[in-house]
Amino acid sequence: MKRIYVNEMWCLGCHLCEYYCAYANSGIKDMVKALKDKQIRSRITVEQKGTISFAVNCRHCTEPLCVKSCIAGAITSKDGVIVIDQSRCVLCYSCIMACPYGALMPSTEGVMQKCELCTTNSQEQPACIQGCPNKAIVFEER
Repeated sequence: MKRIYVNEMWCLGCHLCEYYCAYANSGIKDMVKALKDKQIRSRITVEQKGTISFAVNCRHCTEPLCVKSCIAGAITSKDGVIVIDQSRCVLCYSCIMACPYGALMPSTEGVMQKCELCTTNSQEQPACIQGCPNKAIVFEER
């Protein structure tokens, strides 16, 4: 299965992946209308440790602890992609505590959100990859 991988040696820390992610998941056709004067709520985040920048996102683990910890059964694996049924999420934060990568976060709708590889917004490939100017984020099988 293809997954997102980040080469921190190439990451500029520009945060464009966050903007493209937020735009792709906004449901609005115009990027300016989707993001202008709004708090960016992307499903990928760029962090910096010293001089190294890197993107943090869901790794779609083969044995996902978030799925096992979800008391509502809202998080499942579909064809290797870990997805959240937001109608079932009770915002208990057990998935946040279980995820070793820090990939889950509350959304503005009051439920959890995470990278779902842009499967819910009909992109050919994840939007964060399209937005990375330095090609530090790749979508490939390893």
